Amino acid sequence: MNKAVVALVGRPNVGKSTLFNRLAGERLAVVDDRPGTTRDRMVAEAEWRGVVFDIVDTGGIDPTDLRKRTPLSLDSADYIPQIRAQAEIAARGADVILFLVDAESGLTPPDQEVATILRRHQREQDGVLSPPVLLVVNKCDNARRREQAVEFFELGMGDPIPVSALHGAGTGDMLDKLFEALGALEQPEEAAGESVSIAIIGRPNVGKSSLLNRLLGEERVIVSPIPGTTRDAIDTHMTYDSIPITLIDTAGIRRRGSIEPGVEKYSVLRALKAMDRADVVLLLIDGPEGVTAQDAHIAGMALDKMVSIVVLINKWDIVPKDAHTLPVYTQQVRARMNFMDYVPVLSISAKTGLRVSKVIPLALQVQEERLRRIPTGELNRLLRSALDAHAPPSKSGRRLKLFYVTQVRSDPPTFLFHVNDPKLVHFTYERYLENRIRDQYGFLGTPLRLSFRRRSS
Repeated sequence: MNKAVVALVGRPNVGKSTLFNRLAGERLAVVDDRPGTTRDRMVAEAEWRGVVFDIVDTGGIDPTDLRKRTPLSLDSADYIPQIRAQAEIAARGADVILFLVDAESGLTPPDQEVATILRRHQREQDGVLSPPVLLVVNKCDNARRREQAVEFFELGMGDPIPVSALHGAGTGDMLDKLFEALGALEQPEEAAGESVSIAIIGRPNVGKSSLLNRLLGEERVIVSPIPGTTRDAIDTHMTYDSIPITLIDTAGIRRRGSIEPGVEKYSVLRALKAMDRADVVLLLIDGPEGVTAQDAHIAGMALDKMVSIVVLINKWDIVPKDAHTLPVYTQQVRARMNFMDYVPVLSISAKTGLRVSKVIPLALQVQEERLRRIPTGELNRLLRSALDAHAPPSKSGRRLKLFYVTQVRSDPPTFLFHVNDPKLVHFTYERYLENRIRDQYGFLGTPLRLSFRRRSS
């Protein structure tokens, strides 16, 4: 099941970033007394009572027309329209909204405008408004302010929940309410194998939407030479040899310093979340431009999420080439992404259709490899062979001993090694063991997770 998204929404300077840091358990967002400090969206994983969810910090909404009043602060004036846009988008994409107001300032017209914005995005389903909104009254640092929280009943957004994000007071009660709201959202998990999810990722303007249209055989999504045309993660369903497939087209992922405030930042967030629910990602590279540092960075993000990868060199029809171009180019790809030498590389042209017919079969092959399970007996025979060929190194006079190994899960394939002391495992020997597993069983395009546990007496 995908993690729920909880968005912090409210006018500027009500303490959204402080609450975000409180929930995330670390100082991730910039906190400043000046309104408008948060200019883009941040996301972090949070957990309460065993439920894991993504908490999204947003820029403050300023619902007042800039032409009719003085901007909140000089340095944020140019960004206020984008801040409002991104917060509105977060509200549309959230599963639950925490609507923050400020007990110190009391009820203000901007709070009422924000409430109107949120109500406009709610829809009634089976008598329940979706997404649910929890009204959180922040800065309730003393009894008097907690009593003043009742004035926010006027917003018509339910019972106010008094908290102090700075000191943590009341946040437990708020999280209990959030737990109840998230519990009402839970849906039965999809049956394994019902559909293979394939996400198309890459930098802006490398041909992701063109590839999707070519795979579908129709103009299903907008294609434009302007980078950033795709603003959201778009799901499209198809069938290949009786296998249901979900294709996810995503927004281009720019370098962090190149991400503009506003809608684009949230597009990147959606692209990253698309990786979370993908079985396989297709990483597109601009053939004429070559492999860039950002391509390697995106590959690293996919690796961090332990998803399987196929690298596609797009626009191959306009790459100057001879008989040696493809081998040399493939070698360059592997050199720039030397941490993923197990990933298949395929040259294509989404525009002309060159080798596009091989994309889905290759992705399905990678998915099949991802689900492979190795019997314990075979694994331990492989382990003994690996130990005979290359004994573990010693450290401070102590030698690593590996007793046995089991595959504890697939998707991603995870192997648990029982050892005398996990601290003796050097990363080079871990890489050696991974390579031996790959030499024997392949796991094409799929990252492996190796875990080492001290054998109990």
